[in-house]
Amino acid sequence: MKWIYRILGVTVIVMLILELFNQAWYNVFLCLLTLALFAIPSFIERTAKINVPNVLEIIILFFIFAAEILGEIRDYYTTFQYWDVILHTTNGFLCAAIGLSLINILNDSPKFAISLSPVFVALFAFCFSMTVGVLWEFFEFFMDSFFHTNMQKDTILPNGKIDIGLIDTISDMFVNFIGAIISSMFGYFYVKRNYPKSFMRNFMLTKAIENGEEIEPELLEDTEEI
Repeated sequence: MKWIYRILGVTVIVMLILELFNQAWYNVFLCLLTLALFAIPSFIERTAKINVPNVLEIIILFFIFAAEILGEIRDYYTTFQYWDVILHTTNGFLCAAIGLSLINILNDSPKFAISLSPVFVALFAFCFSMTVGVLWEFFEFFMDSFFHTNMQKDTILPNGKIDIGLIDTISDMFVNFIGAIISSMFGYFYVKRNYPKSFMRNFMLTKAIENGEEIEPELLEDTEEI
């Protein structure tokens, strides 16, 4: 895990130095943002006392690198037609899994007396993912409006007119919707069937380590449904 982080980190730092020489200040900002985002999983583990699975952390690191360095700086969004689609679909899946994890941790807390049904948990995960997707589209609109970027990707339509980001925004939200639906469905069966070997465990945040022993995640039980 550490060597993946180091390779990606060194790559971003090299890119940062090159962009400094080129005086491409926006790209410099993206490199610094990428390095800051790389530190989030470790920061969450230390401060919130939550374990981030290695598989999830690796995917998050590659996702950030693919979005900011390859997508924005190397312009993969325009070079590869489906680059944006793949990233937004992945984002929908990951955010739903994280939302599922958060409510799972809350449900296991002794301070939370009600056991939530698998349907409610899956619905929460879906809504959490869609909310993150919408907030990201707000961010893209803000950056394009105030900093004159082109995150919403203007498109020339067949009739010769220029779409100023509506198609990109709706497409992003739609594929985010698909990713969220898929993740929520798998999450529902993960919770419903209480299946410990499900691949969804690779995407589930768990409680921190106490007394040197890892706390096993307690799956939700359909005892008192909402």
